[in-house]
Amino acid sequence: MKVEVRNDNVDVALRILKKKLQEDGFYTEIRERERFRSKGEKRRLAKAAGRRRYLKSLEKRKVEFGY
Repeated sequence: MKVEVRNDNVDVALRILKKKLQEDGFYTEIRERERFRSKGEKRRLAKAAGRRRYLKSLEKRKVEFGY
């Protein structure tokens, strides 16, 4: 992964790099590899994440349609 540094502005380049790594899932993968997780724990976490995504989409729809 490459990020260009323009006008000797390293701070902006670092911010862009962090954003690209976040979108790529780099930080979540590192967090997952820090320790061993059983299959049951992974399943519970995935289910909870899915529920959070679903509830977030419901809230967005409520705001969009004015409920």
